[in-house]
Amino acid sequence: MRSPIIIYFFLLGLTGQVSGFTVPSQKSSLTRSIKNEGASTRTSSSPLNMLPIESASSILSDASLQLPSLHINLTPAEAEALAGPFFGLSLFPYLAFIYFLNVPENDTPKGVTIGFATCLLFVFLTIPAAIAAQVLYGVSLADSDWLHGSAESLLTMTNLVTVVAFRQALAGKERQLADSTATMPISATSYTPMVQLVGVLTFLAGLTALVPAMMSPEVHTPYLGGFMDLPADLITYGHPDPPNSLTVACWIIHISSLVEFLVAMGFAWRWADIVDNPKWKGLTWGLIPLHSSGITACTYHLFYNHIPILVSLQALLTCIGNTTAAYAAWRIAVSNGWVGSGYLSFLNQFADENSLVEKKAENTEESPSLVGFEDLGDALSQDNDYTFLVKLFVGCAVASYAIKYGELLLDFPFVANPYLGLSFVFVPSMLNAFKWYKRSQDPTFEGWF
Repeated sequence: MRSPIIIYFFLLGLTGQVSGFTVPSQKSSLTRSIKNEGASTRTSSSPLNMLPIESASSILSDASLQLPSLHINLTPAEAEALAGPFFGLSLFPYLAFIYFLNVPENDTPKGVTIGFATCLLFVFLTIPAAIAAQVLYGVSLADSDWLHGSAESLLTMTNLVTVVAFRQALAGKERQLADSTATMPISATSYTPMVQLVGVLTFLAGLTALVPAMMSPEVHTPYLGGFMDLPADLITYGHPDPPNSLTVACWIIHISSLVEFLVAMGFAWRWADIVDNPKWKGLTWGLIPLHSSGITACTYHLFYNHIPILVSLQALLTCIGNTTAAYAAWRIAVSNGWVGSGYLSFLNQFADENSLVEKKAENTEESPSLVGFEDLGDALSQDNDYTFLVKLFVGCAVASYAIKYGELLLDFPFVANPYLGLSFVFVPSMLNAFKWYKRSQDPTFEGWF
């Protein structure tokens, strides 16, 4: 399977061999109790920031692990102060994104709109979880696994609904191309099915927080009881597992959110060809910063929440991503004949008068084929929705086990090197962007991995 995310996982092993970092034996500060520092945080990289990233809960106390005094070595408080305004501002372009995506002229599948809009539910319901982590335990949401996993599951729910709705709509459009009498699935023409699915999934996510809440949970109570984790007695190699490390179930949620978002980006690319409007491919481009925001969150957790600058970076990427997604949705609306009225009429002056003409010209130059994880939707097109999701879950579970227990063999996750952390964000992000650029320029391009 080809995708920049594979390079990301590969880098985990590669950097462990070449970094040369060491950790004090047995008594790394990361294996001690987490200090009660750190603030609550926003959530992640899905549309409203695809995976939640939380402020670091403590600073490495061992002198041998102290970072050089450079401007990117922010304290948790400084990182949170920088992140706050970006997270707050990011709400407005996201609301614009939902508005433009859902204008009647676009004929966007209703379920897809519900999927993207559900991210707002994820954001607002995560706020109480972040407050609870701070008030009850004095730590950030990232360091309380049972609260963190429950909150993050709402993001996975958002991306899952988007992927399922997009998948059903694509299948319906393809049937119509083969048979003009075929009808679109109800999830594409009505909000109701996906609203109901969101309700059920939200209820289940709530149970994962309410049930342990009634059982006097501690700060590091594992998500879902840690039922997927390996017995601690079996882990006799490498570094001790830090108390604030993610459980396997929590890692699965994070990884699946990244993969689901990539699949949704690939579906937007395919939708452009099916509806004969390449402006939809602009949405794939617009979502790239949000996917990078999710990579930033996973990198933050990979280093056991000890690189505070990643909090600020995720906030910045979220704000940029929401803005580019809104711009992409506006371009789609304009190309489909939308004309702003009232207080939106000033946007008309920016509209491309030749957008409908360019629509067909651009479409003939680009191939509908895909590459990488975003191609999972196409590769598994013969599966029904249930087997599709099962295969997606299994793949993410394998990756989660490899990350959680594989990184204990390496030194670099236990050293808060901000430059290394930033490289884990920018390298796969640049590869992702360059891949789409190559696909747009060369229809025969199949990727490098």
